[in-house]
Amino acid sequence: MSEPSKIVKTIASIIFPPTMVFGIYVILHGHLTPGGGFQGGAVVASAITLLLVAFGTAEIARRLKESHLSVIESIGALGFISLALLGLTATFFYNFLAGSGFIFGRIPPFGSNPGDMNTAGTLPLMNISVGLKVIAGLFAVVLVLAFVARSKGGGKR
Repeated sequence: MSEPSKIVKTIASIIFPPTMVFGIYVILHGHLTPGGGFQGGAVVASAITLLLVAFGTAEIARRLKESHLSVIESIGALGFISLALLGLTATFFYNFLAGSGFIFGRIPPFGSNPGDMNTAGTLPLMNISVGLKVIAGLFAVVLVLAFVARSKGGGKR
């Protein structure tokens, strides 16, 4: 397989940051707009996959180890489980942040509050946990498929 051209690498480098920002936006605003942890995680994993396609598996594997993906995925799982267990202490998935005034726990004023991020309780934190898990899981699958294709093809990429 031939090396991608300088144009492909340049375009991938230009497209990567806005795609990452959009994926993070989808994760953080999942309680306000369509999206959430899974959808945003898929967008972020796709952005990283774009770099994999443009620069090759050797470059990405040198920078991002399997242990990094495992740690990210574990943090996401522990975060989600911790939030669920914190909610179980009072009632099933109780929103312990609601009305606290703490992060994401402000009580919204009466009426329309479009885009008020600070009123969702634990939902954004759960979206972040799911997003981390999806990012690591999807990219690990893509990375394994890339390594298998590389080993069968005998190429450097």
